[in-house]
Amino acid sequence: MADKLDILIESNRTWAEAISRKDPYFFSKLSNQQSPQYLWIGCSDSRVPANQIVDLLPGELFVHRNVANIVLHTDLNCQSVLQYAVEVLKVRHIIVCGHYGCGGVAAAMQNREYGLIDYWLRNIRDIYYRHSADFEHITDDEQRVNLLCELNVLQQLANTCHTNIVQAAWIKGRELTVHGWIYSIKDGLLKDLGASIDGMDQIPNEYRIESPD
Repeated sequence: MADKLDILIESNRTWAEAISRKDPYFFSKLSNQQSPQYLWIGCSDSRVPANQIVDLLPGELFVHRNVANIVLHTDLNCQSVLQYAVEVLKVRHIIVCGHYGCGGVAAAMQNREYGLIDYWLRNIRDIYYRHSADFEHITDDEQRVNLLCELNVLQQLANTCHTNIVQAAWIKGRELTVHGWIYSIKDGLLKDLGASIDGMDQIPNEYRIESPD
């Protein structure tokens, strides 16, 4: 096992040396500050590495990942990342990115017990239930999972916009857009689901907060 980890350490050295050859000051500049324009909220799946699939260097993308890219108001981890990205880093774009064939989404569609993660996946099961009519005439299992992957992204995009964090930025006049994307592991391509939101007028009244002024 130690030998396998040594390979990772050696790979790190090779990577760092390659970066430094291209830009001798890269790491010194990086250590002084980070000023990304983007927050990426994605899935923990090892096949969906955020920086690589959008070809951005370290320091250019602030990242939060969890199983099935879920945004919950009760998840202090996700909400803390969101607050830091919006209020401190002042990102201009939040990208909620799912991926087709997501194992977490597929598990939420099954009537099986998986353990502790069942509590987490309940959020996706609720989406599946609310949109049950959309699945009635889809018999192909892969298509069913992929549809729910898209619906999940759209719900998590909405959840992000319903937070006080995002709405407070809009109230202050900040330029901030929340996007819903999905990634295909089969061809490495991203798809914009066309549901970007950049202001209070695009969310239901029931979820809006009022300006303190």
